[in-house]
Amino acid sequence: MLYAGVRHPVQEARLMAVHEKLKEIQTTLKAPKNLYNKYGKFNYRNAEGIYEAVKPLLNKLGMTLIISDSIQAVGAKNYVQATACLTDCETGEQLSSCALAREAEAKKGMDDSQITGTASSYARKYALNGLFLLDDTKDEDSNECREYKENKSKAESAESTQPAAFKPATAQQIHKINEYIMAYAGMCEDASEGDIWNTLKKKYGFAKQSDISKELAERITKQVEAWYKKKKEA
Repeated sequence: MLYAGVRHPVQEARLMAVHEKLKEIQTTLKAPKNLYNKYGKFNYRNAEGIYEAVKPLLNKLGMTLIISDSIQAVGAKNYVQATACLTDCETGEQLSSCALAREAEAKKGMDDSQITGTASSYARKYALNGLFLLDDTKDEDSNECREYKENKSKAESAESTQPAAFKPATAQQIHKINEYIMAYAGMCEDASEGDIWNTLKKKYGFAKQSDISKELAERITKQVEAWYKKKKEA
């Protein structure tokens, strides 16, 4: 996903005012992850959830939010570019954020319009994330985060008892994992590649790709391959 912030400057004093309003939204907006992915076993939020969460703040601050889509060709691939535009109703000043989501070449049980709609939903979600500083990482006090820390601690303890040196996963192994993740994410309406990586980090107790050993890479590959095949057969 690509993010780009765009500002439409007017008078400096007014520009500060609209930024102050955006700051209040960014610091007070609560958009809970109230949806659940049964395949990856993680909670997530979608664009519609963010719309509903931000409406009271827009009303309070006298602002409107408009999201528009356009199709962008990048090489041989088509991407949906979503632009979230925040407007101050009093001054007309605007702040916006853009994000791209690639259209899948094909999805089982979906026609072309549905494929484009899925990409649009992803692009809109990430444009809103960029504008309002929302992220998809796990909350520090969540059960998922605690489970991740516990698993990571167990993994570190297990590694400390192993006499053999750590053997990092090869570039080919990481590439294969990414291929399965991209294929699986392309078939899901509710899971991005980042969401799937976060689920794997929680499940296997690693913080970054460089922490993955050769042995763990084999286990992760089998897991994402199983998710992909199960989704493909659904």
